[in-house]
Amino acid sequence: MNFAERGGRPRLILEAGRADSQYWRDIWRYRELFFILAWRDISVRYKQTAIGVAWAILRPFLTMVVFTLVFGKLAKLPSEGAAPYALMVFTGMLPWYLFSSVLSEASSSIVANANLIGKVYFPRVVVPLATMVVALVDFLISFAILVLLMVWYAFAPGWQILLLPVFVLLAMFASIGPALWIAALNVKYRDFRYVIPFLLQFGLYVSPVGFSSSVVPDQWRLLYSLNPVVGVIDGFRWCVLGGDVPFYWPGFVASLGVAAFFLWWGIRQFRHTERAFADLV
Repeated sequence: MNFAERGGRPRLILEAGRADSQYWRDIWRYRELFFILAWRDISVRYKQTAIGVAWAILRPFLTMVVFTLVFGKLAKLPSEGAAPYALMVFTGMLPWYLFSSVLSEASSSIVANANLIGKVYFPRVVVPLATMVVALVDFLISFAILVLLMVWYAFAPGWQILLLPVFVLLAMFASIGPALWIAALNVKYRDFRYVIPFLLQFGLYVSPVGFSSSVVPDQWRLLYSLNPVVGVIDGFRWCVLGGDVPFYWPGFVASLGVAAFFLWWGIRQFRHTERAFADLV
């Protein structure tokens, strides 16, 4: 659909397939809607909760304490380089919670915005993308705790810290593909939302959050790196903890490849089912 001028009067043109051909350009045109949805989600997160911003601090901090006691004190697992175990755990906690927050919020975003989906046209992918802003705000709040921990332990990062934004973007890159796929499934199969918390809880323990991925035997480490979060967490730790932390490049490339595949698959499945969202929600 397009409006054109002819003889001083607007003319409406109906063109088959135009919505598909202009889809990605429409995302930019609807950028104001993106910011409105993002701001609304941030306001709801921090204004209509009992503890507000404290939730973004308490959740990773308490999880760090538990993992440090279980894996560091009881299991006696090694840390990364010369870093204290608690600091090593927290540097794995931050990218994991960024990943899991995007996956959790974006996967339910279409159903949560059913009234908007059924009323007006806009690229539906704007809705799950807007939830990424909330997850990023939570990450920045939790990152302040990481800075305080580094000051507490008198641990100074190396030059690798300059590359940290790259791995933050990679964490979001790894999460949005599965999130789009699950968001599309969640519209058709509403009981699928009960599976997400279980998958995230399972992923927390199989990903190298409470322990270093270096404890995985060498013959299994490349296979273990097919988990797309592994490369992100390893890179995040390498940036924060410095050059003493070995960086496993084959595993990082494998994780990046799996993340790229899920991004392609998620966008493909989302676009394939997007036309039916208004009827199903």
